[in-house]
Amino acid sequence: MHPAGEQGHHLQLCGDLQAGQAQEVDFSDYLPKTTKDIGELWQTLAGFVASFQNPYLKALIEVFMADPELAEAYRNAPAAKTLHHAYIGGLLDHVVSLFRSCDLLCRNYPQINRDLLLTGAFFHDIGKIYELTYNRSFSYTTRGQLLGHMIIELEMLQAKLAQVPGFPDELKTLVEHLIISHHGEYEFGSPKLPMFPEALMLHYLDDLDSKMESMRAHFEREAGTENAWTGYNASLGRPLLNTTKFLEKKPAGAPVSREDSGHSTSGADTPTLPGLDLDSNGSRPVPAAARAEKS
Repeated sequence: MHPAGEQGHHLQLCGDLQAGQAQEVDFSDYLPKTTKDIGELWQTLAGFVASFQNPYLKALIEVFMADPELAEAYRNAPAAKTLHHAYIGGLLDHVVSLFRSCDLLCRNYPQINRDLLLTGAFFHDIGKIYELTYNRSFSYTTRGQLLGHMIIELEMLQAKLAQVPGFPDELKTLVEHLIISHHGEYEFGSPKLPMFPEALMLHYLDDLDSKMESMRAHFEREAGTENAWTGYNASLGRPLLNTTKFLEKKPAGAPVSREDSGHSTSGADTPTLPGLDLDSNGSRPVPAAARAEKS
């Protein structure tokens, strides 16, 4: 390509264009990608799995992570077509975020089986690697359209369980329920509602992480605008308020702190109410009994 002169006020470019072969082009270069390091996310995930106390759940996830084809797909797949984490590496990003949230809440709810909850987080969207295609754009595969990721996940689980000898049937049933109930409602695609604590927590944390990412991405797309209000968010069904932008704009007549105005914050400047004694620092009311002793 080279300049061929000007015609009027327009620069003319001339060059030879050649059709390339599809196999010579990596179309993923033109798709959105996570800004995080995929290798570090994978190591974080592996670190959580290494901390499992249940040998069967730990072995089951390690079987999946040790499969080169599955691991490559898990590391690169988006978590959705458009709604949330819709970028290369989005599935792994979403799951690692879920692991962190699950781990944190397990400390507040000690009755939760942490290993079971994290196992549900690992498997809840793993079927997306076959439900979605992301070679040239994000779209659904035929199996994805006809079956959906939950059915695909149950098939994947069944195929790998044979590699974990002695895996308890009861534990298998719980993992299957985590998979099919994680959407939380019948109208959202779950054939069963969450029926035990780990299933309920997985549903709510999955929903929370998805919505937080949807908001983050929407704010990022409209970062160049000064308006604190965004346009309509289709996945959430509402416009959004960017509180950072909103609070950066101080309205006229906004109150000024005493430090900013140069006033002292000592007790000498503390307003008093009639009949109310303050302590020696001028900061706290003196109890009635203490006032009686003083008098």
